[in-house]
Amino acid sequence: MKATQQLHDLGQSLWIDDITREMLDSGTLQKYIDEMSVTGLTSNPTIFDKAIAHSDSYDPQIRSLMKAGFTGEALFFELAIDDLSRAADMFLPVHQKTATVDGWVSLEVSPLLAYDTKATVAEAKRLHKRAAKPNLFIKIPGTKEGLPAIEEAIFSGVSVNVTLLFSAADCAAASDAYMKGLERRVAAGLSPDVRSVASIFISRWDKAVMGKAPDNLRDKLGIAVGMQSFKGYRDGLSTDRWQRLLSLGARPQRLLFASTGTKDPKSPDTLYVEALAAPNTVNTMPAETLKAFFDHGKVKGVLAENGGDCEKVLEACNKAGIDTDALAAQLQKEGADSFVASWKDLLKAIEIKSAALK
Repeated sequence: MKATQQLHDLGQSLWIDDITREMLDSGTLQKYIDEMSVTGLTSNPTIFDKAIAHSDSYDPQIRSLMKAGFTGEALFFELAIDDLSRAADMFLPVHQKTATVDGWVSLEVSPLLAYDTKATVAEAKRLHKRAAKPNLFIKIPGTKEGLPAIEEAIFSGVSVNVTLLFSAADCAAASDAYMKGLERRVAAGLSPDVRSVASIFISRWDKAVMGKAPDNLRDKLGIAVGMQSFKGYRDGLSTDRWQRLLSLGARPQRLLFASTGTKDPKSPDTLYVEALAAPNTVNTMPAETLKAFFDHGKVKGVLAENGGDCEKVLEACNKAGIDTDALAAQLQKEGADSFVASWKDLLKAIEIKSAALK
């Protein structure tokens, strides 16, 4: 049995962090579903930038949208929603079979809105309504300004993938925003069954401290953060607050391990997937990592509910001069800035392509 199937049978959802029109048209995504146990998909501005800028498969639709008066950001969202709607339909059987727990795809609001609560909420509602798919998450960053937007979106019935989380504290804040939204729904006489995942970014930690951390801590910080976040996730499910919501029909905000492609050439290409195997969670990975894990990955065990040795690793990093709290904040800001840069590149690519296609 392949490692991808073993991980799926263990209870962890494998999602692919990639989408292109070629993946859809060629049957590649269907192959991932059928052969590699992929049960969901995530996207971000960088992924769409590469997909649209370096392909002519979008050209006919771009021409059509231009004739209909679409430009820039509005044109992009039409392209993205078309791709993600097709993917959502492919994952719909999984979504239905798992009682809507799995089989999700994700679309991100404009990164330019990361620090604008009101605009983020309005855009999340608009995109959710425009796509009209039961298994579509709207991605909202877990920034300080994003948290009230997450609460409001959940209250409005919009399923949310909380992105750009970099610590257990970030995950706890995302969980609090989620529960606040559900509690408001209960108070308003609405169903609390609105889904969410909380995406904790892993490999960027180790990339940030490469060359700074002692050799004995090489590529261990990201995994320690993931383990600590998993412990917080498990502990949160046992609180009276969550148990009350559960009894009223709510479902957990699942922990999602993101950025799990290995960036250190000296480490195994399946490092983070193997280290973060855990039931009732999600791991979203780039295609290269998925293929590597399918080919030669191993399921060596599951994460300890108590976080294992994560606190020792984090303490050792702090003693080595790495301020993990400050680094978490820095990584979130850098992540938001990176998505803004990719977004601007994407819009520039669409502008150039649109001009060429006129």
